Amino acid sequence: RLNELHKKIASLHFLDPACGCGNFLIISYRELRELELLLLRELNKSGQGFLDVREIMLVNVDQFAGIEYDEFPARIAEVAMWLMDHQMNLKVSNEFGQYFVRLPLTKAAKIVHGNALRVDWGTIYSSAIHDVSADEVNVIQVSEAQVHYQTLNVFTKQVNFLSGDNQLLAATPNNGSSSFDYILGNPPFIGKQLQNEAQKVDMQQVFNGVQGAGVLDYVAAWYLKSAQYIQNRRTKVAFVSTNSISQGEQVGVLWSVLFNFYKIKIHFAHRTFSWSNEAKGNAAVHCVIIGFAAFDTPEKRIFDYEHIKGEPTELKVKNINPYLVEGSEIFILSRSKPICNVPEMFKGSQPTDGGNLILTEAEKEELLKKEPNAYIFLRRFIGSDEFLNGNYRWCLWLKNLNPTDLRKLPLVTERIEGVRKMRLASSKAATQKWAQIPTLFTEDRQPTSNYLLVPSVSSENRKYVPIGYMDKSVVVSNLAFALPNASMSLFGILSSAMHMAWMRQVCGRMKSDYRYSNSIVYNNYPFPASPTDPQKQKVEAAAQAVLDTRAKYPGSSLADLYDPVTMPPDLVRAHQALDKAVDQCYRQQAFGSELVRIEFLFGLYEQYIAPMFGGETKKKGKAK
Repeated sequence: RLNELHKKIASLHFLDPACGCGNFLIISYRELRELELLLLRELNKSGQGFLDVREIMLVNVDQFAGIEYDEFPARIAEVAMWLMDHQMNLKVSNEFGQYFVRLPLTKAAKIVHGNALRVDWGTIYSSAIHDVSADEVNVIQVSEAQVHYQTLNVFTKQVNFLSGDNQLLAATPNNGSSSFDYILGNPPFIGKQLQNEAQKVDMQQVFNGVQGAGVLDYVAAWYLKSAQYIQNRRTKVAFVSTNSISQGEQVGVLWSVLFNFYKIKIHFAHRTFSWSNEAKGNAAVHCVIIGFAAFDTPEKRIFDYEHIKGEPTELKVKNINPYLVEGSEIFILSRSKPICNVPEMFKGSQPTDGGNLILTEAEKEELLKKEPNAYIFLRRFIGSDEFLNGNYRWCLWLKNLNPTDLRKLPLVTERIEGVRKMRLASSKAATQKWAQIPTLFTEDRQPTSNYLLVPSVSSENRKYVPIGYMDKSVVVSNLAFALPNASMSLFGILSSAMHMAWMRQVCGRMKSDYRYSNSIVYNNYPFPASPTDPQKQKVEAAAQAVLDTRAKYPGSSLADLYDPVTMPPDLVRAHQALDKAVDQCYRQQAFGSELVRIEFLFGLYEQYIAPMFGGETKKKGKAK
């Protein structure tokens, strides 16, 4: 059996399709050589020794391949693999007392200098390269910048080119070829807004025809390319990725394609953890690791991190959904209405004014010194930053304006003229049309009653996203959400650990901060099914206690009150009491971790949406 295992590991082939300088390949090769050494040590327990160590060393660098966009790192990766091979050869020499070195260097890792999203991965690996005729090979359309003859010649005996423009004869015959056993790596972390033009073209080509693909991070393209490659193969894939691909709007776009079209199954997942590579000055990012294949496995594992910089706890599960929790393969998609019977949440009003209708505190004071009668048109203007940090901004709120009053205020009139010019200069026809009404916001969703304000962006460091009641006279900006006619129990549920767990799992991210969404987070949130009146009263009392505790610190901003370092102990205890009251609206048993909360909420979500699609609501058994 040991000999069989030895032959097996010597036949495995690995690909890193974004290999950089080869870190993942180097470590994988080292570990494979360590395993080989362990096997040989066991086989040599009799102490007789091997006649010639060269004859029994089977694992070699040519089992590894990589693709790298930049040429210099690609060449480093090639050399680094030889260096690791040399180090392991020295270790073998010390183990068996025979000097072992592989010279001349007849084998090398297959490092391709090219764009992994445009190179056909099926052409990279071939177990037996040979001279091929035109009718034996696949023809791939590539550009000169994508694949270089010299690079291909490193690992092929002969590559023939057709004389036509931009056509390459691949060294893989049509009548069948070998494939990689494992694909692994750390593809580039580039958000949709940071992609350059070439990268956007890459995304368009890979996701051709996929609706909504414009929201995806660059790393998502490696998932789709892998899914395409592993069809009808036993290849396993695992990538380190930013956690954004398992949160928010990206999930529905990417994973619905992977699951529904390519029949991908997630075999294991490391939930969010903090990670940084060895690059100088590289900032730590929040990552996940997702292992998947085009076939199922009965043993699936989730590695959960109670603290993102801590050690994981391994959990064996039956199925892993795209949010990396145990459960069915469901997708939280944008909805225009809540799935539960709760008030609607609205995005705030948008001025589209070039800054002319918005004033800082200093600008407001300066205006009132010169035109004191302008005070009747000034309203406090609040978004996420103002709400959390206690800053003040103001806006000119000119609804029901009397033109005669405006004529008496030349500075205000000057600002309105600035709005008109800005809108006329816009490239959007709709904005140009609004130039005819420069006194009004282009999107007016200001509540007519007092409302709850939910910031659209909040720091990832906060356990709770602070929300609060606002007076109807305060104009909420498009950088926050308003929830009119919100009861105290609704405030309590939205401020609880249950809602925060849901928010962290399904919301989008701005950098690493939470980006709340009414259409994804709130409208899909599974509120308690049927809490009793006493349970509601407990939530209301606990919610009021949170507000009362905040009021004890009038000089502190919400950012200070909810900073994990400076959060007052009595506010912590008030939230803990609220969490307990809300939890009991869902079930009597305590929730042991955030992962347990998420799994419970996903199960409840499935029950709620089943009737919408004609499904039957599943009866839940006893909680495990």
